[in-house]
Amino acid sequence: MIGTYTLLDGTTMPALGFGTYKLNGARGVDSMVGAIERGYRLLDSAFNYENEGAVGEAVRRSPVPREELRVVSKLPGRHHAYDQAVATVEESLYRAGLEYFDLYLIHWPNPRQERYVEAWRALVDLRARGLIRSVGVCNFLPEHLERVAEETGVMPAVNQVELHPYFTQWRLRAFHERHGVRTQSWSPLGRANAVLSEPVIARVAQDHGRSTAQVILRWHHQLGSVPLPKATGPEHQRENQEIFDFELSQDEMAAISALGREDGRTKGQDPAVYEEF
Repeated sequence: MIGTYTLLDGTTMPALGFGTYKLNGARGVDSMVGAIERGYRLLDSAFNYENEGAVGEAVRRSPVPREELRVVSKLPGRHHAYDQAVATVEESLYRAGLEYFDLYLIHWPNPRQERYVEAWRALVDLRARGLIRSVGVCNFLPEHLERVAEETGVMPAVNQVELHPYFTQWRLRAFHERHGVRTQSWSPLGRANAVLSEPVIARVAQDHGRSTAQVILRWHHQLGSVPLPKATGPEHQRENQEIFDFELSQDEMAAISALGREDGRTKGQDPAVYEEF
């Protein structure tokens, strides 16, 4: 069974989510409904995924009451201006056919634009209107998090970042722990790169009678992060969920973390300079 975390704003979040990137149309809806039926309760989407309509349809078709699900979407960089941010969230809800998002995130800080604080104010105000239950960000560095908190008085409840054994984000995670920010992991399996065939992880998996993917997702869980794996088929959806009935030792955790590199990003997307629109 997937447990939950309580965020700094008092809302709750499942300890494992379901990524919906590239799950579009009827096939995407079927995949998401299947994931919900298998126990997933968090669906992670974004305006730029162009599948908010499919997510909303999956919510309506699922046998699980809306209040038990956590639907997430994200604001694109081209809509950081306050009025545009407000309209984008409203449009996202119209697309999804939902009354509110459980969590809405700024997708990237886009620091050269210098408008992420403006976008953050819009999300905070939308939360006050009841259109968003919880507000957070993606890919923010400590300086971005500190700035929005200082200028608005509201620290993001969540920061969703690239995190996997090749890129452990230990400095950022330490900042999150000090300030009560919950880490979410996008690309938790390294976008299916060589990390899945790492001998260290393969040995740990063999010792536990698990797959390498399960070991990596368990590593995320024991770090206190919420991994967001994507899986279209039922077999992998079940496999990714079955990570709560075994535990990695401290030595195993350390061995996996030791695979980390100073910049192990899969596509070099450094939030200090990367711009997403």
